[in-house]
Amino acid sequence: MEGLSERAYAARSGLSRGAVQKARKTGRLVLYPDGSINAAASDARRAETTDPDQQNRSAGGVGSGDTAGAVSGPGDSASYLKARTALTVYQAQERQLSIQRKKGVLVDRARAETLVFRLARQERDVWVTWPTRVAALMAAQLAAEMEAASGEAVTIETAILQRVLEAHVREQLDVLADLRVSLE
Repeated sequence: MEGLSERAYAARSGLSRGAVQKARKTGRLVLYPDGSINAAASDARRAETTDPDQQNRSAGGVGSGDTAGAVSGPGDSASYLKARTALTVYQAQERQLSIQRKKGVLVDRARAETLVFRLARQERDVWVTWPTRVAALMAAQLAAEMEAASGEAVTIETAILQRVLEAHVREQLDVLADLRVSLE
């Protein structure tokens, strides 16, 4: 017998016998013609074909703080770990945003812009119709106050007062139209 048995290789590599049998079935072990395991060549092939994250988990390297010694793979295993860490961070941030959205801390930008626009339009519509609603009332109040002050009958044309109010309200609305809401 040239190489190691499954049990001997399992003890040497720190794997269970079932893991060694599975590696043998999947072709991750190098065998001698007699069926025994070539330990050095099998270690190299397993390192090439095994997920570095899986190697870390089996070696206990992910949570232990010693990630450099836990990985026994090719030179790019550090970049794999960085990518894996970046993915984990991204997923955590995505979950945090989802939680904030559900709590109502975050709102959809397009929805917020639509609501602000709708509110501004409603406010503008109220102000555009305001002179029509109050012109007659204002004309009556002004006429009453002027009569009380002067003692003479005074008539204020409602249509004229309405046009003056509309001109001033539209002027003010034009100034407000130049305001832009930025949600950035």
